[in-house]
Amino acid sequence: MPAIDPTIYTARPDTNEGRLAKEIRTYDVLDSLDIPYLRVDHEIMNTVADCDQVDKLLGIKICKNLFLCNSQKTEFYLLMMPGDKKFRTAIFSKLIGSARLSFASPEYMEELLDLTPGSVTVLGLMNDKTHRVHLYIDKEVAEAEYLGCHPCINTSSLRIRTSDIFEKFLPYTGHTAGIVELPD
Repeated sequence: MPAIDPTIYTARPDTNEGRLAKEIRTYDVLDSLDIPYLRVDHEIMNTVADCDQVDKLLGIKICKNLFLCNSQKTEFYLLMMPGDKKFRTAIFSKLIGSARLSFASPEYMEELLDLTPGSVTVLGLMNDKTHRVHLYIDKEVAEAEYLGCHPCINTSSLRIRTSDIFEKFLPYTGHTAGIVELPD
C-alpha cells in the first residue's frame, strides 16, 4: 500500500519544487476559476484500490477514470465511473453508440491530455485544446456532492465539488459531459 501524508491541505503546495509543470498548471486553473479543493499528497497510486486510504481521508470515493478509443483511433473517450463498478466495454459502447472500444495507448493519453497511465483525470481536459476527447460520467458520480481526482499526476489527490466541475471547469475547457448509467 502506498504511503500517504495524512495532512489535508486546502490549497496548492507552498512550493513548486519537486512538482511537475502540469500539476502546477492544474492548481493555476482551479485557483483562477475559484474552485476550492482539499488535497492529500502520497506516493504514486496507479489503481483505484491504492486510493482506499485517500478516500477515507478526503471523505470521498476516487473515480475510476478510463481513457478509451474506437478501433480506428479517431474518437477518444474519458469515462468517469465509481471505482467499485466493473467496466464492461460492450455495455458502454452500446450506451454511447460506438462499436469496438478499447483502451487508448499511453501515447494518445499524453498527446491529447498530457497525462500518463495511472494519472487519468477529468482535470486533464484542460490540456485537450482541440476537443478530441469526449467526456462521459456515470450517473452515480455525476450525482455525488464531491468527486475525487488527481491533479494531472498520481502523487496527489483532490476532493472537488462535483457542481464546480460541471458549472466552472467544463465550461472553461469547452467540454460537455454525457451522463451514462452503467450497471453494477
